[in-house]
Amino acid sequence: MIRAAPSAWALGWRALVRDARAGELTVLLLAIALAVAALSAVGFFADRLQGGLQRDARQLLGGDLVLRSDHALPPDYAQQARALGLALTQHLTFPTMARADAAQGGEVRLVSLKAVQDGYPLRGELRTATDPADLDGAPAGGVPPPGEAWADAALLEALGLRLGDRLWLGEQAFVLTRLVAFEPDRGAGFLTLAPRVLIHLDALQATGLVQPASRIQYRLAVAGDDEAVRRFQTWAQRRLEASGERGAGLESLESGRPELQQTLQRAGQFLRLVALLAALLAAVAVAVASRQYALRHLDDCALLRVLGLAQRTMARAYGVAFGLAGLAAALAGLLIGWAVHFVFAWWLGDLLQVQLPAPGWTPVALGLGVGLALMTTFGLPPVLQLARVPPLRVIRRDVGAPRAATVLVVAGGAVGLAALLVLASDDWRLGGIAVAGFALAVGLFAGVAWLALRLLRRALRRGGPAWWTLATRQLAARPGFAVVQVASLGVGLMALLLLVLLRTDLIDSWRAATPPDAPNRFVINIQPDQAEAFRAHLAQAGVQRYDWYPMVRGRLVEVNGRPVRPEDYAAARAQRLVEREFNLSYSAERPAHNPIAAGRWQPDEAGAASVETGLAEELGLKLGDELAFDIAGAVHHTRITSLRRVDWASMHVNFFVLFPVAAMPPQVPYTYIAAFRAPAQPGFDRALLARFPNVTSVDTSAAIAQVQRVLGQVIGAVEFLFLFTLAAGVVVLLATVGASRAQREREVAVLRALGARAALLRRMQRVELAGVGALAGALAAAVALIVGAVLAQQVFGFAWQPAWWLPVVGVAGGAGLALLAGWWTLRGVLRAPVVRTLRQAAE
Repeated sequence: MIRAAPSAWALGWRALVRDARAGELTVLLLAIALAVAALSAVGFFADRLQGGLQRDARQLLGGDLVLRSDHALPPDYAQQARALGLALTQHLTFPTMARADAAQGGEVRLVSLKAVQDGYPLRGELRTATDPADLDGAPAGGVPPPGEAWADAALLEALGLRLGDRLWLGEQAFVLTRLVAFEPDRGAGFLTLAPRVLIHLDALQATGLVQPASRIQYRLAVAGDDEAVRRFQTWAQRRLEASGERGAGLESLESGRPELQQTLQRAGQFLRLVALLAALLAAVAVAVASRQYALRHLDDCALLRVLGLAQRTMARAYGVAFGLAGLAAALAGLLIGWAVHFVFAWWLGDLLQVQLPAPGWTPVALGLGVGLALMTTFGLPPVLQLARVPPLRVIRRDVGAPRAATVLVVAGGAVGLAALLVLASDDWRLGGIAVAGFALAVGLFAGVAWLALRLLRRALRRGGPAWWTLATRQLAARPGFAVVQVASLGVGLMALLLLVLLRTDLIDSWRAATPPDAPNRFVINIQPDQAEAFRAHLAQAGVQRYDWYPMVRGRLVEVNGRPVRPEDYAAARAQRLVEREFNLSYSAERPAHNPIAAGRWQPDEAGAASVETGLAEELGLKLGDELAFDIAGAVHHTRITSLRRVDWASMHVNFFVLFPVAAMPPQVPYTYIAAFRAPAQPGFDRALLARFPNVTSVDTSAAIAQVQRVLGQVIGAVEFLFLFTLAAGVVVLLATVGASRAQREREVAVLRALGARAALLRRMQRVELAGVGALAGALAAAVALIVGAVLAQQVFGFAWQPAWWLPVVGVAGGAGLALLAGWWTLRGVLRAPVVRTLRQAAE
């Protein structure tokens, strides 16, 4: 009785179980699991973060919609909100100086004063405490009554006050009754430089602080039915456009406070880059391991073909086996990524300061897609070729050249995988640079390796030591495999070296932006006639290094002769920028911490302006554009001659627009701003403000300490994820070196049968591995320098410092890692019995 041929599902399942038990799929499964784990860990974390931001957007605003203005709002806005049935509350925020009683030292500090109405906040929860150690606090249940003030604990510590003491604000004293533990609409913690003081709006007038020239931010928050909020938003937007009001605008869920997103953006870019490199390395490992798998199963496939198994059935069976294996590895990677993302949430918990919601299904779908794409694109094609291998080809130990259809499948799969990785990066520039750099590196490495082999064949004619001759002949005899080996090792080393650069250069550059000796005092409103005395006072106190710039207030009114209007810009930030006054400055010498990104800085060039790159990008400005600024009622025309790259987290004095001249026209009003590191001597701030009572001094010591702590948390998260990429790199090394184990066993057995000694063969193997590793390391270092420079300048915005030591490390590290991986994977080759190896090769 003739049995029916088994189905493809049955054959595939049996093959999967057999190969999994034999450990032949270990490298494939491990590479895919690592890639999916790295991508999904970042994906889960980013998805939860985005969900948290959307959920808490109303709390970050303090309402469903906020109308902000730099001047008092007309009453019709509040009237319209009430007419629509909306709840509303108004509050004012501005910087001012607070002081303790003279009996308690009379210390003064700059504070951010916020005067609120009953009902604040409309969304979220204001929390207060009476114990500085109580960081969470309890619901406030209202706002400070007139005569009382609630303040940050840092202010009480700085002024040496306790609850129950009096705090002077202008001409009025307030009793400190509570500590502010949480303020929902305050924004990211370390971006608020001055401690907060809350008072009732009705008590503000008695302070005498509101003057015609006061820089006050007025905010009207509304909340209620979504439809009513939309109607009010439409009415208010039309009212603003019709009145041509400057300095006013709307903040909604879509345009709301961006501080938290901007704080985490760079951390997310680092994490996604590391995850991308892990996935790209996994693709190399899968491709090499699947090729090795196909070579090991030549005999099995030939036997099945002889027994009459159809090509289609065999192909389907391998498709089932590898599809199930890829799915299992992807699911395992998702579980690992789910667990790892909790580490990120814990590491960055202090920075987030929010409870994150559960993630959605997008990271799951993306992880499964990447896992299956890796297997079908790089793992399955070499194996599917086994179904088309003629039985006689087994003698040649070759699966043959891929067919045109296979090449098209691989190309399509590679494009699909690249699209998934760019999607996972959430930044087309970051993803595009990583994927394109990786693909170009593979082609470059393969081309250079092929040229090196051509040169090596010529060198064989000159002779040399026996171990050298044997090693070079081994490489020349397998040119295709040697090219694959150099390319695979090269991309693995490139990824590892690139991450070394991230750790040593990129992250160090980020941390260097706020070094421990960064300026911790910013003093503004220094009058021109006080400049000489102020600088002399700093010198007497031992302050030698400091930023010192004139500051001019101006509003952008024209670009290339066209009036600037907020409605001409789609982005909310661009609208806010053109509505506000800029802090302008001038200096014949370019600030050392502002590198030129485009154009040129020509000292004392009349009518020239240097613009910050971010502002230029936001407003669509370019070199040669003509700008007009309204400065104190007079219009000043200028032309963009250079673009500067500014790091706003550097704790240096920075400006959107700088004029490269030593002096402005006499009619331009200006004050000075200084930034310096305050000496440790006690009473410095009190003496400075006593001598110059009109100036405003901002103490940023706490902000700098918080920035450094946050950077440490982000770096820890990046280094933790680096372990995944390191593991993927190790898998690539082991897969690449181990792919030739069977062939090396046969070649070594033949040489041993001909009388070659073990010492000679060992030296031959070391020379071959070291040569391949050194070439791959040199190529990897060169490309890592290029890709690192592009990422630093185009994605992370760092000043790039080339690491000229990297090529030496690349060559030495490549040779060393290749030798180590060779020792681990090939340690039994020289000890294998000759007779058994030759018999297995003949069978």
